[in-house]
Amino acid sequence: MNDNQSIPHSINQTMPNGLFRKIARRITPRRCIAMVMAAIIVTGCTISYKFNGSAIDYNVYKTIHIGQFPIRAALVYPPLQQTFENALLDYVARNTRLQVNDGMSDLNLEGEITGYSLSPQAVTENAIASKTRLTITVRIRYTDSKNDKNNVDQSFSAYQDFDSNEMLTDVQEQLCQEITDQLIDLIFNATLGNW
Repeated sequence: MNDNQSIPHSINQTMPNGLFRKIARRITPRRCIAMVMAAIIVTGCTISYKFNGSAIDYNVYKTIHIGQFPIRAALVYPPLQQTFENALLDYVARNTRLQVNDGMSDLNLEGEITGYSLSPQAVTENAIASKTRLTITVRIRYTDSKNDKNNVDQSFSAYQDFDSNEMLTDVQEQLCQEITDQLIDLIFNATLGNW
Protein backbone atom coordinates (compact mmCIF):
# COMPACT_ATOMS: atom_id res chain seq x y z
CA MET A 1 0.00 0.00 0.00
CA ASN A 2 1.57 3.32 -0.96
CA ASP A 3 1.26 6.47 1.17
CA ASN A 4 -1.39 8.11 -1.00
CA GLN A 5 -3.84 5.20 -0.62
CA SER A 6 -4.19 5.70 3.16
CA ILE A 7 -5.30 9.33 2.76
CA PRO A 8 -9.01 9.87 1.99
CA HIS A 9 -9.58 10.46 -1.72
CA SER A 10 -11.04 13.98 -1.36
CA ILE A 11 -8.17 15.18 0.85
CA ASN A 12 -5.60 13.61 -1.45
CA GLN A 13 -6.96 15.65 -4.39
CA THR A 14 -7.24 19.01 -2.60
CA MET A 15 -3.94 19.08 -0.65
CA PRO A 16 -0.44 18.85 -2.06
CA ASN A 17 1.15 15.45 -1.54
CA GLY A 18 2.42 15.05 2.05
CA LEU A 19 0.99 18.34 3.39
CA PHE A 20 -1.90 16.59 5.17
CA ARG A 21 0.54 14.25 6.95
CA LYS A 22 2.68 17.16 8.12
CA ILE A 23 -0.34 18.96 9.54
CA ALA A 24 -1.66 15.78 11.20
CA ARG A 25 1.70 15.13 12.88
CA ARG A 26 1.77 18.63 14.37
CA ILE A 27 -1.68 18.39 15.97
CA THR A 28 -1.12 16.87 19.38
CA PRO A 29 -3.78 16.39 22.09
CA ARG A 30 -2.28 19.33 24.01
CA ARG A 31 -2.55 21.58 20.95
CA CYS A 32 -6.15 20.44 20.34
CA ILE A 33 -7.12 21.39 23.88
CA ALA A 34 -5.36 24.74 23.53
CA MET A 35 -7.23 25.45 20.26
CA VAL A 36 -10.60 24.58 21.82
CA MET A 37 -9.88 26.77 24.85
CA ALA A 38 -8.82 29.64 22.59
CA ALA A 39 -12.01 29.28 20.55
CA ILE A 40 -14.13 29.43 23.70
CA ILE A 41 -12.32 32.52 24.97
CA VAL A 42 -12.50 34.27 21.60
CA THR A 43 -16.23 33.65 21.16
CA GLY A 44 -16.98 34.72 24.74
CA CYS A 45 -18.95 31.59 25.57
CA THR A 46 -19.48 30.54 29.12
CA ILE A 47 -20.23 26.98 30.10
CA SER A 48 -22.50 26.41 33.08
CA TYR A 49 -23.46 23.09 34.62
CA LYS A 50 -26.31 22.65 37.05
CA PHE A 51 -26.50 19.06 38.24
CA ASN A 52 -29.61 19.42 40.41
CA GLY A 53 -31.80 21.35 37.99
CA SER A 54 -31.75 24.48 40.16
CA ALA A 55 -31.43 27.73 38.28
CA ILE A 56 -31.64 30.28 41.08
CA ASP A 57 -30.21 33.73 40.52
CA TYR A 58 -28.25 34.16 43.75
CA ASN A 59 -27.82 37.87 43.06
CA VAL A 60 -31.59 38.26 43.52
CA TYR A 61 -32.52 35.40 45.88
CA LYS A 62 -30.57 34.96 49.08
CA THR A 63 -32.99 33.55 51.69
CA ILE A 64 -35.76 30.98 51.98
CA HIS A 65 -38.19 30.20 54.77
CA ILE A 66 -39.40 26.62 55.03
CA GLY A 67 -42.46 26.38 57.25
CA GLN A 68 -43.95 23.44 59.05
CA PHE A 69 -45.91 20.75 57.22
CA PRO A 70 -48.58 19.58 59.68
CA ILE A 71 -50.46 16.36 59.02
CA ARG A 72 -54.05 17.01 57.91
CA ALA A 73 -54.75 13.47 56.65
CA ALA A 74 -57.41 11.17 58.11
CA LEU A 75 -54.86 8.38 58.66
CA VAL A 76 -51.87 9.61 60.67
CA TYR A 77 -48.29 8.41 61.06
CA PRO A 78 -46.88 10.94 63.60
CA PRO A 79 -43.15 10.74 62.66
CA LEU A 80 -43.96 11.64 59.05
CA GLN A 81 -44.13 15.40 59.67
CA GLN A 82 -40.65 15.56 61.21
CA THR A 83 -39.22 13.17 58.59
CA PHE A 84 -40.62 15.27 55.75
CA GLU A 85 -39.58 18.65 57.18
CA ASN A 86 -36.02 17.50 57.95
CA ALA A 87 -35.58 15.91 54.54
CA LEU A 88 -36.85 19.05 52.78
CA LEU A 89 -34.54 21.33 54.78
CA ASP A 90 -31.56 19.05 54.12
CA TYR A 91 -32.31 18.87 50.39
CA VAL A 92 -32.59 22.65 50.00
CA ALA A 93 -29.40 23.19 52.03
CA ARG A 94 -27.47 20.64 49.93
CA ASN A 95 -28.73 21.75 46.53
CA THR A 96 -28.87 25.54 46.82
CA ARG A 97 -26.87 28.37 48.32
CA LEU A 98 -29.98 29.91 49.86
CA GLN A 99 -29.82 30.84 53.54
CA VAL A 100 -32.67 29.12 55.42
CA ASN A 101 -34.20 31.42 58.03
CA ASP A 102 -37.34 31.84 60.13
CA GLY A 103 -38.20 35.46 59.32
CA MET A 104 -38.99 37.39 56.18
CA SER A 105 -37.39 35.74 53.17
CA ASP A 106 -37.09 36.11 49.43
CA LEU A 107 -38.76 32.72 49.04
CA ASN A 108 -41.28 30.94 51.26
CA LEU A 109 -42.23 27.25 51.16
CA GLU A 110 -44.97 25.88 53.40
CA GLY A 111 -47.85 23.47 53.28
CA GLU A 112 -49.41 20.41 54.85
CA ILE A 113 -49.51 16.65 54.49
CA THR A 114 -53.05 16.14 53.21
CA GLY A 115 -53.11 12.46 52.33
CA TYR A 116 -51.83 9.22 53.83
CA SER A 117 -53.67 6.23 52.43
CA LEU A 118 -53.43 2.52 51.78
CA SER A 119 -54.99 0.82 48.75
CA PRO A 120 -54.94 -2.79 47.52
CA GLN A 121 -52.96 -3.51 44.35
CA ALA A 122 -52.29 -6.58 42.21
CA VAL A 123 -55.42 -8.52 43.14
CA THR A 124 -55.00 -12.29 42.64
CA GLU A 125 -57.57 -14.75 41.30
CA ASN A 126 -58.74 -15.37 44.89
CA ALA A 127 -59.71 -11.68 45.14
CA ILE A 128 -56.86 -11.09 47.59
CA ALA A 129 -54.43 -8.25 47.05
CA SER A 130 -50.83 -9.40 46.81
CA LYS A 131 -49.55 -5.82 47.10
CA THR A 132 -50.62 -2.79 49.07
CA ARG A 133 -49.87 0.78 48.01
CA LEU A 134 -49.01 3.52 50.50
CA THR A 135 -49.68 6.95 49.00
CA ILE A 136 -48.71 10.26 50.60
CA THR A 137 -49.99 13.61 49.33
CA VAL A 138 -48.47 16.97 50.23
CA ARG A 139 -49.94 20.36 49.36
CA ILE A 140 -47.35 23.12 49.07
CA ARG A 141 -47.56 26.89 48.83
CA TYR A 142 -44.44 28.42 47.35
CA THR A 143 -44.22 32.20 47.39
CA ASP A 144 -41.63 34.27 45.55
CA SER A 145 -41.52 37.78 47.07
CA LYS A 146 -39.68 39.14 44.01
CA ASN A 147 -41.85 37.68 41.24
CA ASP A 148 -45.47 36.57 41.74
CA LYS A 149 -45.37 34.61 38.45
CA ASN A 150 -43.20 31.99 40.18
CA ASN A 151 -45.73 31.30 42.96
CA VAL A 152 -46.99 27.72 43.20
CA ASP A 153 -49.98 26.29 45.10
CA GLN A 154 -50.13 22.61 44.20
CA SER A 155 -50.54 19.10 45.59
CA PHE A 156 -47.99 16.36 44.98
CA SER A 157 -48.46 12.62 45.50
CA ALA A 158 -46.03 9.73 45.55
CA TYR A 159 -46.39 6.09 46.50
CA GLN A 160 -44.61 2.85 47.22
CA ASP A 161 -45.98 -0.70 47.04
CA PHE A 162 -45.23 -3.43 49.55
CA ASP A 163 -46.21 -7.08 49.93
CA SER A 164 -49.60 -7.51 51.55
CA ASN A 165 -48.24 -10.29 53.77
CA GLU A 166 -46.01 -7.68 55.49
CA MET A 167 -47.34 -5.62 58.35
CA LEU A 168 -47.45 -1.88 57.66
CA THR A 169 -45.77 -1.19 61.00
CA ASP A 170 -42.76 -3.27 59.87
CA VAL A 171 -42.18 -1.34 56.62
CA GLN A 172 -43.79 2.03 57.34
CA GLU A 173 -40.64 3.95 58.29
CA GLN A 174 -38.71 2.83 55.20
CA LEU A 175 -41.67 3.44 52.88
CA CYS A 176 -42.23 6.92 54.30
CA GLN A 177 -38.57 7.80 53.72
CA GLU A 178 -38.68 6.57 50.11
CA ILE A 179 -41.93 8.40 49.40
CA THR A 180 -40.60 11.55 51.10
CA ASP A 181 -37.55 11.49 48.82
CA GLN A 182 -39.81 11.24 45.75
CA LEU A 183 -42.04 14.07 46.97
CA ILE A 184 -39.10 16.35 47.68
CA ASP A 185 -37.74 15.80 44.16
CA LEU A 186 -41.15 16.69 42.70
CA ILE A 187 -41.54 19.76 44.93
CA PHE A 188 -38.00 21.02 44.30
CA ASN A 189 -38.38 20.66 40.54
CA ALA A 190 -41.73 22.52 40.55
CA THR A 191 -40.49 25.37 42.72
CA LEU A 192 -36.76 26.08 43.03
CA GLY A 193 -35.85 24.08 39.92
CA ASN A 194 -38.52 25.55 37.63
CA TRP A 195 -36.93 28.84 36.65
